[in-house]
Amino acid sequence: MTFDELAGFKKDLKTLLKKYTSLNDDLEVVKKVLEVMPDERPPFSFRIDDLGLETCIIKVKKIACKSLKGRGVNSGLHLIYAHFKEDQKITFIELYHKNDKENEDRRRIIDNFK
Repeated sequence: MTFDELAGFKKDLKTLLKKYTSLNDDLEVVKKVLEVMPDERPPFSFRIDDLGLETCIIKVKKIACKSLKGRGVNSGLHLIYAHFKEDQKITFIELYHKNDKENEDRRRIIDNFK
């Protein structure tokens, strides 16, 4: 499985790293899980279907963050990624905290995968 990041994701990560210093390590754990099970797995993640895209877009709602001790997977961090089964590739689209933003940036998703 190969991993790629959109420029917008890199910017999101850089901003969040100031607040959550363990985020790079936390994302490595997420990558290890996605290598084994890249598809959606409720209640941890689910597919975003109503975008009108062929690409499989998945939203992970439960990410453990060491910087948020005692919260476990209820850290509030959300990760949006595109899964390309045939290419064995995952592209990270967006990373945000639920208190900073209510929902994913649908425009970013559509602009990059239309």
